[in-house]
Amino acid sequence: MKSRNLATISLAIMACGFLFTLFLPENLAVILLRGGFEAGLVGGIADWFAVTALFRHPLGLRIPHTSLLLKNRDKLIQSLISAMENELLNKESIENKLRTFNIISLGATVLTRFFSRKKARQEVLEQLKGFVLRLPVEQAVPYIQSAAASYLREAKLGVAADTIATSLMNEGKDIAALDFALEGISAWSGRPETRAMLGKIASEKLAEVKLGGLKGMAFQAFVGFVDADMLGEMLQGMVQSTIRDFKEEDSPYREEVIREIRVALFQLLSDEARIASLKNWALNELQGEAAAAFVLQQLQGLRGKAVTLLEEDRVRGGRRLFSIYALLVRRVSQEKEWIQTSEDRIRGTLISFVEANHYRIGQLVKENLDQMDDAALVNMLEEKVGKDLQWIRVNGAVCGFVVGLGLTVIQLI
Repeated sequence: MKSRNLATISLAIMACGFLFTLFLPENLAVILLRGGFEAGLVGGIADWFAVTALFRHPLGLRIPHTSLLLKNRDKLIQSLISAMENELLNKESIENKLRTFNIISLGATVLTRFFSRKKARQEVLEQLKGFVLRLPVEQAVPYIQSAAASYLREAKLGVAADTIATSLMNEGKDIAALDFALEGISAWSGRPETRAMLGKIASEKLAEVKLGGLKGMAFQAFVGFVDADMLGEMLQGMVQSTIRDFKEEDSPYREEVIREIRVALFQLLSDEARIASLKNWALNELQGEAAAAFVLQQLQGLRGKAVTLLEEDRVRGGRRLFSIYALLVRRVSQEKEWIQTSEDRIRGTLISFVEANHYRIGQLVKENLDQMDDAALVNMLEEKVGKDLQWIRVNGAVCGFVVGLGLTVIQLI
């Protein structure tokens, strides 16, 4: 706008100067000025006409070969598209530029600068906390139940249980379990209340025995001789002695019990009907409301722990987040081959994307230009190049004035 005003002012000066010199007395200076102003006026008008004719009809008159840009709008648009596609942003230049980028290294640099700022880390943690809080964990429960049930249906429990049992036995876990059970029984049987309970039970059971003859008399004499305390002490000692025998590694009873336990366990694991029944029971329980409530409770607990950890790290300035990021970067930086392979893959993907979508640049330019009416298009072009074109008008008036002075001098000579 300033350059247009300046051009208009220069043209007005030439016009006023020419008119002013028409009324001055004739002398050499007036003649020279009149010739200069006259030529400057002609040059200014000619350049004004030329510049105006590029964008619109001068004075609204439909003079031939004016409003050139609008008349050649399609050619102009195609020229812009061609320039964008073939010169400014051609496929070769974009692809060559992409080949010079180390995308992973560049991304790591940008992320490192980002995570090095405390405020940025706190904002990331705040966003993560909000995201975790908004997670609809209750909607995930049916999917988890369904996935677990699907896995359980396809799982071969007998084979898995047999493998686990064999591994545990090879590690001696069954023997450890027996020793643990013996320790528990030994501790239980050594209690005073256990002795009293065993004596009471034995006394009651002996009183229920009915024997005749000499055996009955002898048995009744024995029952009358011992009381509940004596029976409890006897039974307690017998249990303790038996447990000590079972604890001995070379005890034949111990080996027999371990063998029977193993046989019973493998018989149980090979019982397909029982395994199938167990699987059906597990499936029913897994798909029930109790399992859903348990899964939901666990998910909510995990979410609460995650939110707590994120909030604690946010208060501390995101140190843990930066430590995790730094650890990840150091770990990735050691994988030179992986980085190179990933770089090539990403670069190849981007180049393929450019090749497949390069034509969209021209489409985008055309769509944006087609959305502009004639007035908007002219205003845009005037904003971009109008300033320099208005200086042509100024230069035309000034140059015309100088040339006019020269021609007047020549005429006087």
